[in-house]
Amino acid sequence: MGETLSTLRMRPLVATGVLVLGTIVVLAVAAPLIAPHDPGALAITNRLKPPGGDWWFGTDEFGRDIFSRTLHAGRLSLLVGAGVVLISGIIGILLGILAGFFPRLDTIVARFIDALMAFPDILLAVALVAALGPSLFTVLVALGVVYAPRLARVVRASTLIIRELPYVEAARALGVPTWRIIVRHVLRNLASPILVQCTFIFAYAILAEAGLSFLGLGVNPEIPTWGTMIAGGRYYAGQADWMTVFPGLAIILAALSLQMVGDGLRDLLDPRLGRDL
Repeated sequence: MGETLSTLRMRPLVATGVLVLGTIVVLAVAAPLIAPHDPGALAITNRLKPPGGDWWFGTDEFGRDIFSRTLHAGRLSLLVGAGVVLISGIIGILLGILAGFFPRLDTIVARFIDALMAFPDILLAVALVAALGPSLFTVLVALGVVYAPRLARVVRASTLIIRELPYVEAARALGVPTWRIIVRHVLRNLASPILVQCTFIFAYAILAEAGLSFLGLGVNPEIPTWGTMIAGGRYYAGQADWMTVFPGLAIILAALSLQMVGDGLRDLLDPRLGRDL
């Protein structure tokens, strides 16, 4: 706890990231209590109202309150990020350990990882969503597959080092089962790089979901996410800029704060960086 507070004091940008991210999460979780209006309520007489008065962020083409929709959209956007982290984590950790701990599988798995990373992230995501059909589930699966290789490479590189350490060799010599060595000795030492990488994947997933929604390949447009809000507001650019400005700012703040938190975790969990601080 003391090291965490020391890191936050010496890295004001990290402290700012933690504060911003915490605020976004609290607002998203408490959206039903905070939102002044029903995010799905239609009021054509109030369509395209500029920010001010009862409409803090203005209204959209159907008269829906942008502020309320931005709060509720944060819930699903953060859920997409968390879901992608979970899926990519399972796939990435499995592939990374298989490649790093078992030499016979290293070449095959490593080439598979390289093949996935040869495609641009958004292009591979678009291809997967187009093949499976746009929905929340397919977006989660597609982005999980896209970002799994990033984590797999980190896990593989760390596992290659850990498997040669003396205590792992000693465990092998004592006849400890392989699965037990992986769980007790490998995974425990991989916790730090995995945690740091997951914060970056979380940010990438939020941005990618917005990109897919903008292209019409995201979740159902009727479901408010920051990405679908921007996709709907692009038709009113110049006429009602607030429709894209506020959800866009939410995406920027969420992604930037996650990057700051990831940097802070990396500094905190890496002893060498901790000594430098």
